[in-house]
Amino acid sequence: MSNIHVNTTVNGDEIGFLCDPRETLLDCLRDKLSLTGAKEGCGTGDCGACSVKLSGRLVCSCLVLGAEAEGQEIETIEGMSRDENLHPLQEKFIEYAALQCGICTPGILVATKALLEKNPDPTETEVRYWLAGNLCRCTGYDKIIRAILDTAADMREAS
Repeated sequence: MSNIHVNTTVNGDEIGFLCDPRETLLDCLRDKLSLTGAKEGCGTGDCGACSVKLSGRLVCSCLVLGAEAEGQEIETIEGMSRDENLHPLQEKFIEYAALQCGICTPGILVATKALLEKNPDPTETEVRYWLAGNLCRCTGYDKIIRAILDTAADMREAS
C-alpha cells in the first residue's frame, strides 16, 4: 500500500506529512512529526495517555488514523505552553506534585484543558467524570483533582 500525503494544522502550524493509510494518528505524531508528548499506554483507547484535540474534539489518537487528520486542526501537549510560559494547568500540576512517572500526564493535561474550555467552573464530580477515560497507575488522583480545581478557580478569577 502506498503512502498518502496529509495536510493538517498542528498546534497552530500548517504541516504536511506522509503516512501509511493504516497508521494511527498517534504514530504519525510521534514518528513523523517528532511530537512525543502523547504516549501509547494501551493502544485500544482505554487509558487516555494519547489524548489530543482533533478539530476541537478530545480523542484518543491511537484510535484515529493519521489520514483522518487531513484538513483537521490538532492540538497536542506540545502546544499547551506558549513560548517559555507554561499553561496554568501545567504550573499547578508541578505545584501540587500531581504527576509521577509522566506517562499519563500529557493526556490528562490535554483532557483537562478541553474540560476547562467547555466548563470553566466544574465540580469535583464533573472533573472526575471527565477524566474517567484517563488512567494513572501511580497516583490516587487526589493531587490531580485538587490541581485542576485550583487552576479553574485561578483562571476564573483572572478573567
